[in-house]
Amino acid sequence: MAVIVYEPRRFFDDRGWFSETFNARSFRKLIDDVTFVQDNQSFSREIGTLRGLHFQIPPFAQSKLVRCLTGAILDIVVDIRSGSPTYGKWLSCELSAENGRQLFIPAGFAHGLVTLEPDTHIAYKVSDFYAPEGDKGFRWDDPDLGIEWPLPPDGPLLSPKDQLLPLFKDFESPFLYDGVPMALTIPSEA
Repeated sequence: MAVIVYEPRRFFDDRGWFSETFNARSFRKLIDDVTFVQDNQSFSREIGTLRGLHFQIPPFAQSKLVRCLTGAILDIVVDIRSGSPTYGKWLSCELSAENGRQLFIPAGFAHGLVTLEPDTHIAYKVSDFYAPEGDKGFRWDDPDLGIEWPLPPDGPLLSPKDQLLPLFKDFESPFLYDGVPMALTIPSEA
């Protein structure tokens, strides 16, 4: 399954704009086998707040649809599918309240983000419920991943949990490559 930038249309008038931020019918045209079961929201006060890199392993694996309600983030996705030609590679996409983009991240990818503006709100849908026993992640600064995070001079603001995440090289992936190489796909119409 592909990583997809989902850009719902906005309808502007003198008051501002309106958008259907999620429509199951139109979303299923892009992704036909995902049902979301939980909505999550986070708030980050400071620029440089870093969350990740997170994922859940099977049977609790989650696909996510991430959007930014206020502020801006750089969203990072890492391919963790065994046998993939892009295994251990990453890509990024800026999501902001202004651009209205959303990022669909299938199961089999680790996810992280860093805030680019203060007072940033993130909302995301997930395809399976949170399961502590399936909750996994990697260090944000793993040298084997080499992610280029745009950070303030004093570095990221991290949770205690994220400070203790293991290295990527110690991970044995339960995810298998599905034949779809990692790339940002931007459909012509959402």
